Amino acid sequence: MRRPKSLPEGAHENLAMDLKRAKTKGEFQRVQCLWLRASLGLSADQVATAIGWHPGSVRKLQARYLREGEVVLKGTGRGGRYYQNLTLEEEQRLLQEFLSQSQKGGILEVSRVKSAYEQVLGRKVPKSTVYRMLARHGWRKVFPRPRHPKSDAATQAEVKKTAENS
Repeated sequence: MRRPKSLPEGAHENLAMDLKRAKTKGEFQRVQCLWLRASLGLSADQVATAIGWHPGSVRKLQARYLREGEVVLKGTGRGGRYYQNLTLEEEQRLLQEFLSQSQKGGILEVSRVKSAYEQVLGRKVPKSTVYRMLARHGWRKVFPRPRHPKSDAATQAEVKKTAENS
């Protein structure tokens, strides 16, 4: 087995300070992964056992640290819109006329939003994609009131009194 590359000069002290400054568990483990190698000279397998990672993940992080430096320690985290069709700003522009119309009391027809979305993309999308986009921008489905706007409570009470079934 070949001897691993040595870490840059002063890495031990910088990593010790980064251990104290770590704010999340993931950030702490990334720093710890390198600190154990720098201070105690542990192998990737030993470091993996100590922090509960897979040895390949330890090797990958250590190699990235040697290539890229301390940028690796911050990490961007998981998640994100990797498969987005439009950016959030583009979605906002698309929805602007529909949302302004619905805020004035109009009804937002999802089929019209879907056809506009498909026209922008140039391909078909499932209806669920449009519903998720609307939810992302604060739209929610509002049902109409349970009574007719022109109904009269006094007339309804009168009809109940004079109904044939009473």
